[in-house]
Formats: sequence, C-alpha cells, structure tokens
Amino acid sequence: MNVLLQHVAHCRSGDKGNTSNIVVIAYDEAMYPHLKAQLTAERFKAFYDGTVKGPVERYTIDHLWCMNFVCQGALGGGVSRSLCLDNYGKTLSAGILGFELEIPEGLRGRLRGMRSGEP
Repeated sequence: MNVLLQHVAHCRSGDKGNTSNIVVIAYDEAMYPHLKAQLTAERFKAFYDGTVKGPVERYTIDHLWCMNFVCQGALGGGVSRSLCLDNYGKTLSAGILGFELEIPEGLRGRLRGMRSGEP
C-alpha cells in the first residue's frame, strides 16, 4: 500500500550557510528497511526538484532506524542571503513528510496517524 512518509517516520533538521541537514527517523524498526530501500539520496533530491541545487549525501544509522541527508545548495545561497524566507531546513524537513512509500499491508497496524479508511 502507498503511504506518506509522515505515517512511517518523523524528521529533524538544521541548516548552516547554504547546507541543510535533514534526519529521517523511522517510528518502528519494521518500517526502517522499507524506508531505507526507497528513500535514497537520488529520490530525496528529485523530491525537491529545483530547490536542492547541489549534491545530496545520505548517511544511514541502522541501529537507530534513521538516515541523515546532507543537502548542499539547498537554502538559496544561505539563510541570511536568501529572499526565500521559508527555505530553511525546518521547511525542507516538513516537506519530505509528503514523500510516498510502498509499505506492505501487513504493517498497516504499525503506521502512525492514519485515519480509518485512509489508504
């Protein structure tokens, strides 16, 4: 079944200069392998098509069920230099929660925040 990342994980972020650092943390160990397989650095960057202009590196931290994405050229030249006031790391981390994942139906009960009848 297709679900949004917000039902599988939460995010934390930071920014420094023109670099955004976004950590995606699975809510449940059973979700982490699906998250890790599908949310690659390439797909992460493609999700932000045109916003993240530099390379994206992904660092996995398997025993904590999380991944750290370091996004170069993500903040319009830097937070204090950009006219795009909502391009901060917090906005980027909130945006990735709309990334769509394929999760096995058997894990439906482990998803967070899904309303009944929601796909």
